Amino acid sequence: MSIRDYNKELSDSKNDAHEKYAYGFDFDVMHPFMIRSFQPFFRPGNLLELGSFTGNFTRRFLNHFDDITCVEASDAAIQEAKNLLGSRVKYVHALFEKVSLPLRYDNIVLTHVLEHLDDPVLVLKRVNDEWLAEGGRLFLVCPNANAPSRQIAVKMGLISHNAAVTPAEATHGHHCTYTLDTLERDAVAAGLSVVHRSGIFFKALANFQWDRLLNTDIISPEYLEGCYKLGQQYPDLCSSIFLLCEKGEKRG
Repeated sequence: MSIRDYNKELSDSKNDAHEKYAYGFDFDVMHPFMIRSFQPFFRPGNLLELGSFTGNFTRRFLNHFDDITCVEASDAAIQEAKNLLGSRVKYVHALFEKVSLPLRYDNIVLTHVLEHLDDPVLVLKRVNDEWLAEGGRLFLVCPNANAPSRQIAVKMGLISHNAAVTPAEATHGHHCTYTLDTLERDAVAAGLSVVHRSGIFFKALANFQWDRLLNTDIISPEYLEGCYKLGQQYPDLCSSIFLLCEKGEKRG
């Protein structure tokens, strides 16, 4: 097995705006809607974020939690997050597979990370067996293979099938592309109890197309709200899929 360079995986392509790791669409549209989807299910207490990148999503939890810990494999990302957020967040530079955490957590967030992991079920099992407090909740979000933008790309001949891992995604460390059923399969295999299933934001355009549109007056706040609400009606056609999980039985 080759040694992964987590700093390199998080770097944007300098040659192609279509192959970025993070887009304005992620920061300006998806992050607020993810928080909005999570908020009704937050538990009082502390929060663990697994995979914090450079802290842009982490900062949105500061209004909801006083005790936040982030585990991140990239030391470069942690330094950027510290520059952004200062001392309000505790950081642990480690791999999820190896990290030792001193506490259990009332809220655990794993967003757009599971598809990067070499052994996702192993990490989800650690969430269930070691890190979730009694009554705690896991907020699990992944990009959706069945998003219309990906289905259109298949019909255009750009990718072979909905769940394909593109060369650009592989460069950024993706190992798979989840659907609702395969995401729930891995959660259940880890022993977690899935208590809520949903999608976040109906999405028919690629991220780079959204970034261009968001710089115009074509997209209104009302249109974004409509895409968010339509996504709740059709979760399998969303940009991201969302499972809310609680502790289940510990598997052997």
